[in-house]
Amino acid sequence: MKKSLKFYLLWVFILGSLIGCERNLDQDDDNDSSSEYYEDESDYQWNSLTATKIILLDNKAEISGNGAFFNNNQLLINDEGEYWICGDLSDGQIRVQAPDTDRVKLILDSVSVTCSNNPAIYVETAKKVVIILADGSTNTLTDGSSYSTGNLNAAVYSKSDLVMWGNGTLNVNANYKDGITSKDGFIIKSGTYNVAAVDDGIRGKDYLVIKGGTFTVNSGGDAFKSDNETSGFGYIDIVTGKYTVIAGGDAFQAESDLTIEDGTFNIKTINLAVSEKGLKAGDLLVINGGEYTIETVDDAVHSNQDMEISGGSFNISTGDDGFHADNALTIDYADIIINQSYEGIEAKTLTIKDGNITINSSDDGLNAASGDGSSNDPMHPGSGSSNNNLILEGGTIFVYASGDGIDINGSVTMTGGCLVVHGPTANDNGALDYDGSFVISGGFIVAAGSSGMAQAPGTSSTQYSVLINFTSTYNANTLFCLQDDSGNDIAVFSPQHRFQSIALSSSALEKGKSYKIYIGGTSTGTETGGLYKGETYTPGTLYKTFTISSITTYIGNTGGGGGPGFP
Repeated sequence: MKKSLKFYLLWVFILGSLIGCERNLDQDDDNDSSSEYYEDESDYQWNSLTATKIILLDNKAEISGNGAFFNNNQLLINDEGEYWICGDLSDGQIRVQAPDTDRVKLILDSVSVTCSNNPAIYVETAKKVVIILADGSTNTLTDGSSYSTGNLNAAVYSKSDLVMWGNGTLNVNANYKDGITSKDGFIIKSGTYNVAAVDDGIRGKDYLVIKGGTFTVNSGGDAFKSDNETSGFGYIDIVTGKYTVIAGGDAFQAESDLTIEDGTFNIKTINLAVSEKGLKAGDLLVINGGEYTIETVDDAVHSNQDMEISGGSFNISTGDDGFHADNALTIDYADIIINQSYEGIEAKTLTIKDGNITINSSDDGLNAASGDGSSNDPMHPGSGSSNNNLILEGGTIFVYASGDGIDINGSVTMTGGCLVVHGPTANDNGALDYDGSFVISGGFIVAAGSSGMAQAPGTSSTQYSVLINFTSTYNANTLFCLQDDSGNDIAVFSPQHRFQSIALSSSALEKGKSYKIYIGGTSTGTETGGLYKGETYTPGTLYKTFTISSITTYIGNTGGGGGPGFP
């Protein structure tokens, strides 16, 4: 640890890049009341030739320069400036007590600080503090399991705006409560961070902005958090980065907005807190890209208000909902695999414009309902409302549901896309379940399930549909084929659950034409989600021949959910 000061005087490291902000850049440092974060080009520059040099030697320090002194195992920083620090404190603290107009930079270069009864780094006063992780350095900060100062709660604790960056590593062992906390705003531009915390991992009270870096966080509470309830604050913006998270609370929790542009996320929550969600926003959650592997006790991706997904790849296993928004949820595009869920995707108004989506759910696959997302709690069910809507404009959706394939406490509008439902086996649920209207003008549907609550798109549609309720139940993986009178396959489908009903809608259906229903047989085609394409179908048993006579044609018994007109 005792590196030559002469060596460091020869080392010049200057990095300057003006970073564009996702929110409006506010560089007026006197305007602390602004909810928009500010950063300055100078935050990302420092000069080793002019920085004060400090070598920590356990119970003393060698200091070359101004603005710092060492007393009673504390390194005290009193003035604006740059402070290069290396060395060890086995039981001490780095403490910033600069005037509230001053900016302080701490360059950590192989620093190890343990403080048995308070934060290892404590920013008491300053305008802004920038912590720089020197190239190739590994720095370790550790606190004790109890504090002598009651209002402090993190191994790195700042009452001022905090910025971190660099090409080094920061290890934080938070034995009391939080790992890294800023009571104001917190920006992380780069670096490698390994945080183990009894409570929250990384917290920026006013905002948390992460532009890059590699993060491994194991927290008893929330892993990443911004929780200022004042309007305009409490948001998290993530540009990119690599994140490995195990959290006893929420992995990412924003009081207001959570915005993610890109990144790689490996998230797991465990049952230690009231809320154990993966990504959580109090107002708006926006995801524009990234790769997500999420395993959660609670909802994987959640908003108390609205959610907008316009990119990203998701692999999700959850004990509750895969995606949940209390109000509106829009998927412009995403690649989504929900391996396990209670309900797959739920919102008051759910719009899917494009994407590749596979849902496995123990209850409903797609659910449009009013409520707080506590649908797996019989004391807090979602409620029906004419304002609940499912809008399908495109994409390919495969649903494997033990409950309703789609459960819409309102109406459905479908103009495009492909919806394939491997639906319920119990008659108190249906592959398609809606309370209002189902209007289809484009796209393709095949939905297999029980017959007791079976429904098909309604008569206000402009595209033809057929609902078939069979006289007996067929085993899973039994082929179903619908052919026109020329022998052209409209659909060859292998339901993955046993079934007694199939609803089908296709632009290939025409009024006045004759069609044949086959059960069984074989296909040489390529199967995706139970659908065969490019196949040569060898017919099984001819079940029925019928003619399309109306927008919705019914075949078989009405059961509990069919409409009039069954022959």
